[in-house]
Amino acid sequence: MTHFYDARGNIYGVVSPALLRSHGIAVPDSAAQAARTRGAWTQAAVARECGWGALPRPPEGKAHRSDGLLVGPFQAEPPFDLLIVNTDGTLAERSGNGLTIFAQALTDQGLMAQGCELRVHHDKTDALSPVLTWVTPAVYDQIQGFWLALGRPEFGPAAVGAVGTGQVSVNGRELSHVSGLSSINTQWDHSQFVRVGNPHCVTLVPQVSLLPSNRQMHQLNLFERLQTIAFAPPVGVGQPCVAGVNLQWAARESDNRLIARVFERGEGPTASSGTSASAVACAAWRVGWVGAGEVAVVMPGGTAPVRLEQQGEALSNVSLFGAARRQET
Repeated sequence: MTHFYDARGNIYGVVSPALLRSHGIAVPDSAAQAARTRGAWTQAAVARECGWGALPRPPEGKAHRSDGLLVGPFQAEPPFDLLIVNTDGTLAERSGNGLTIFAQALTDQGLMAQGCELRVHHDKTDALSPVLTWVTPAVYDQIQGFWLALGRPEFGPAAVGAVGTGQVSVNGRELSHVSGLSSINTQWDHSQFVRVGNPHCVTLVPQVSLLPSNRQMHQLNLFERLQTIAFAPPVGVGQPCVAGVNLQWAARESDNRLIARVFERGEGPTASSGTSASAVACAAWRVGWVGAGEVAVVMPGGTAPVRLEQQGEALSNVSLFGAARRQET
């Protein structure tokens, strides 16, 4: 059966390809082939596995019981292949909370007892597939979980395939002006594009009150305007990024503590996102809000510890700590 896990309020269902095939959903044996043919099976998988069934919907009437599906593993020993399926049927290149959940599911199945590599397959044309992440079991602040090594972040419009953006300068760093965001709120006019395996647009604001709440982002008018920016065509317009982009807003609370909100490509408002937290920490480092070392990124679903490693004037690696718990059904 499909098991659902929660990581900082981000919920994913974990399902094996064999189980989906037993339900008549034609998932290929190869993760790479499954990614290439996702249009033939992912929507059916989401409809079957992410529906509410006999469970009551929450008050906000969320259409799905999870933020997506983690399909895998495709083998019985590491490295492990998987696909991250958004609820609209598209694939994500990486999800920090999703990989944390998948690592916990592997541990629960007795497949993962030490650090190993997870390989996420996708069908995006602007990024290599699979995207590799080294995951290590660890204890942080007395919590058993995992450190995810996400590699070297990339900055700027070229890193995410953004076009048609203006430039602004903050603390001597060139940031981007995304007209679609500033047309919603004139204070949303300083954004940093970051790629940490997947693409992000982090909008930096001077105070917490300028962050949108998840309730506001669920309201139809704002949801549709943000969806137009974040989602790839045909749902979005591919502006500024033709493949879509994850949106975040961040405010600085202290030297190593940031407050953030997230609107995910292919999903919408989420309680938290691991790669979004990592992108927020990287963007804050870029403008001098935080230094290298550990940074806490606070989201509605919880706080994500992020570790920034610096060599010379550049970030050499960003790591994310996460823990997951299985939901009772």
